[in-house]
Amino acid sequence: MNSILISVRSDSTRLPNKAVLKICGLSTIEYVIRNLKNSKFADKIILCTTLEESDDVLCEIAEKNGINFFRGSTEDKLERWRGACDKYGVDFFVNVDGDDLFFDFGLADLVFNQHNKNRADFIDGRGLYNDVYGISRKGIDLVCENKKNTDTEFIKTYFDNIGNLIKGEKLINIPLKYQKREIRMTLDYIEDLHFFTVIIKHFKDKKKDLKFEAILDYLEQNPDVVELNWHKEQSWKENQIRMVSKIKQEGI
Repeated sequence: MNSILISVRSDSTRLPNKAVLKICGLSTIEYVIRNLKNSKFADKIILCTTLEESDDVLCEIAEKNGINFFRGSTEDKLERWRGACDKYGVDFFVNVDGDDLFFDFGLADLVFNQHNKNRADFIDGRGLYNDVYGISRKGIDLVCENKKNTDTEFIKTYFDNIGNLIKGEKLINIPLKYQKREIRMTLDYIEDLHFFTVIIKHFKDKKKDLKFEAILDYLEQNPDVVELNWHKEQSWKENQIRMVSKIKQEGI
């Protein structure tokens, strides 16, 4: 069974409770869920969160929106994914981060399609507008059995570490629309919230659907909106570098 696993939790430090902040009447995580429902290859969409009481609301949102949820380890995202695969019988999944509000279902389907052809255990789609990975049941089992660290927020490092045990490959034939330009589409800072709010309000006022191509066209025509949060990209990158360095020092 093919699934999309949405990784989300309430305990965010830079922008607290960002998944349940409202934009035009919907919580931010609902924009992710609604888009992913258009996938042609996902048999299930599963919201993956923690056992913390603060994440009860996320499970309620999942139920309200007609998708499944799984609750597992607070720190260990990989074990959380493995638990979801156990519970729902998942053979292959695409991960989506809950803070990627404009993650397009077409990108997830691109990963599914490549797996259907090549049967890879790990498909690496890092460096696009939103990082995306495709992971087989074999891949998630082996990475969990071989890792030594429970702080698995930056997951690619762990799969690189077991490259000799799994079939890994880069995501290929990526349409130009998914290839990242100088636009930031992740919700981590208050500036990001402002960015997403301006765009969503524009489309709601115009009574237009939030389609990825239309969003890119709007941003191309309104560079001032891009500038609302682009300056935070360097802070985000520095945080990613620190995270990887910490993982390597502690042992993966």
